[in-house]
Amino acid sequence: MKIVVSSGAGMSAESGITTFRDAGGLWENYPVMDVASVEGFARDPALVHHFYNERRKQLLEAQPNAAHIALAELEKTHDVHIVTQNVDDLHERAGSTRVLHLHGELMKVRTMREPYRYYQLPCDQLSDEGLCTSPETTDRDGLHVRPHIVFFGEDVPNFQPACRLVQEADVFVVIGTTLSVYPAAALLQYTREDTKVFYIDPKPAAVPEWVNVIAKPATQGVAEFIEILKTL
Repeated sequence: MKIVVSSGAGMSAESGITTFRDAGGLWENYPVMDVASVEGFARDPALVHHFYNERRKQLLEAQPNAAHIALAELEKTHDVHIVTQNVDDLHERAGSTRVLHLHGELMKVRTMREPYRYYQLPCDQLSDEGLCTSPETTDRDGLHVRPHIVFFGEDVPNFQPACRLVQEADVFVVIGTTLSVYPAAALLQYTREDTKVFYIDPKPAAVPEWVNVIAKPATQGVAEFIEILKTL
């Protein structure tokens, strides 16, 4: 059985990662477009690098929650693929081995000149002193770098691979999302007629009647889903 999971900010909320939903358009008191847009980066790259360094420090203090761990354990008995809107690495740290990031990865930077050339950041480069924050910031080969994040207004290069995964799914599970952020919200439209679909969120959005809604936080909802899965 092929299970495809689409996870959003609510997946990591119980690990202490701040969500846009709770921040009212601000992320840690920063206007989102100042730190997560092409224009914001062009205007003040030092601010953007500083902002993501702070997010990285927060991430290092966070741990995968029970929902992350349960999905990783599910790989032992099922073909599980994760498509995540989250830029954290909590799925991987929990043990999931097939994770597709739609919006980039927080612990990586990539070059400006070669967008598909990226680098994993060592933990000792998370201060502004360790990772330079001027417009001249470069990698070891002298190429300018930026966060490996899909900024607002940019294409989402992993969306088509995500669509293909959803089309192949026997079970599709959406966790911790308002289903209002596109293109990720459109993945629901790529399920087959015979695909069983579940939606886990404490404040679920309106969905078609063929979607099985579990109105619980990720940790509780994933546990309930796994019990239901045993009956399928």
